[in-house]
Amino acid sequence: MEVESTTKETESQKFALPVDSEHKATEFRLFSVAKPHMRAFHLSWVSFFSCFVSTFAAPPLIPIIRDNLNLTATDIGNAGIASVSGAVFARVAMGTACDLFGPRLASASLILLTAPAVYFTAMASSPVSFLLVRFFTGFSLATFVSTQFWMSSMFSAPVVGTANGVAGGWGNLGGGATQLIMPVVFSVIRDVGAVKFTAWRIAFFIPALFQMLSAFTILIFGQDMPDGNFYGLKKSGDKPKDKFSNVFYHGVTNYRGWILALTYGYCFGVELTIDNIIAEYFYDRFNLNLHTAGMIAASFGLANVVSRPGGGILSDLVAKRFGMRGRLWALWLVQTIGGVLCVILGLVGSLSASIVVMILFSMFVQAACGLTFGVVPFVSRRSLGVISGMTGGGGNVGAVLTQLIFFKGSRYSKERGITLMGIMIIFCSLPIALIYFPQWGGMICGPSSEKKTTEEEYYMSEWTAKEREKGFHEASMKFSENSRSERGRKVDSVTRPDEALP
Repeated sequence: MEVESTTKETESQKFALPVDSEHKATEFRLFSVAKPHMRAFHLSWVSFFSCFVSTFAAPPLIPIIRDNLNLTATDIGNAGIASVSGAVFARVAMGTACDLFGPRLASASLILLTAPAVYFTAMASSPVSFLLVRFFTGFSLATFVSTQFWMSSMFSAPVVGTANGVAGGWGNLGGGATQLIMPVVFSVIRDVGAVKFTAWRIAFFIPALFQMLSAFTILIFGQDMPDGNFYGLKKSGDKPKDKFSNVFYHGVTNYRGWILALTYGYCFGVELTIDNIIAEYFYDRFNLNLHTAGMIAASFGLANVVSRPGGGILSDLVAKRFGMRGRLWALWLVQTIGGVLCVILGLVGSLSASIVVMILFSMFVQAACGLTFGVVPFVSRRSLGVISGMTGGGGNVGAVLTQLIFFKGSRYSKERGITLMGIMIIFCSLPIALIYFPQWGGMICGPSSEKKTTEEEYYMSEWTAKEREKGFHEASMKFSENSRSERGRKVDSVTRPDEALP
């Protein structure tokens, strides 16, 4: 026992942060760049930020681009839908790639593959070509999945919601930052001497270059897991080589992932929709100039600096007392309030009131995103990437459907579309009540008093007896041990033994 204790102490000394038995950090130190945990955090959010800047670089310049390319309202709506639809399947594929190859290679590869589309935006000459470049650029949003997978691989249960929330929120910040960046870049290039129809094209070289640099930084400085990269761990035998079919099967057959995909479609999906329409909404409805409309629109995305991280932190805080049930209740409540505020945003008619309600709405809808990924890491240990991809893809599906129904063409005014979108948020949040973990319970019911399921039983069910004989399940066993905190203080832990299954 003394030798075992000494070994554990020696292993923990390899890391700057305190770690659990999986070597995941049990603390989240925001201003640290310690390798590998906090370095992975900063690399992930910066790269995701760059992809958000690229994907939403066009909306703040739409009033200029539409005059240059003769875009109709339908063309603009289709381009907005295209920008978020490409990532639907890309996110599911990214989740699987993370499970099989690791988040480092998966994210860097996608960023480099989509960077040319950002450069080609400067060459768009028709509504069709503009739609295509926005479609292919939007694939880069799948880096969100690698960001959340990376954080869930680096941080332990008590802080994983915080890590996911801050990384996702600061990455999403790019959707607001680009509302400020692109008009300024455009103005500088125009003032230097370029005509406005040339200036907007040159401006797209800035986000494209930023995106490429972030990919190379990940490849050089990133690390997949606390103990090394996937390739090295598999080669040394420390990580088993899993089959795509098994990983995919256990992900898509877990109904909790599908519910989270639906509900995420009406928090993150709504955020993507607002990023696409809000600048034009204020520009047209309140007769503002381009710069002012961009600054107001930017405040929606910039709220991510505190709102989504706040959701992740709230998820971890309520879990300390109420466990997983607290995480689910907090998610439902915050997302429903966001829906109510969205309804109000579409009804108010003054500029000042619209700005206030929009900021409040942004805080709640983005916090719901952080709360969602406070739950995701616990749905599956073996298929974490697939569940993350399904949930992330659901966000893009929600954005596509919302824009198709409410913001394509002139069927609804934008204010009417925003109100109806709020009603959708409220109704699509209700299925959260159906999520139930046998070892922890759900919103309505606690864990069964008759069948006392343990964490080990839940996560071991993803492995066959033959796979367990080979030791493939060992990482799941460690995760089970570290996830007992999801019982919460209110749960009588004595009724469910702590001993791991043999």
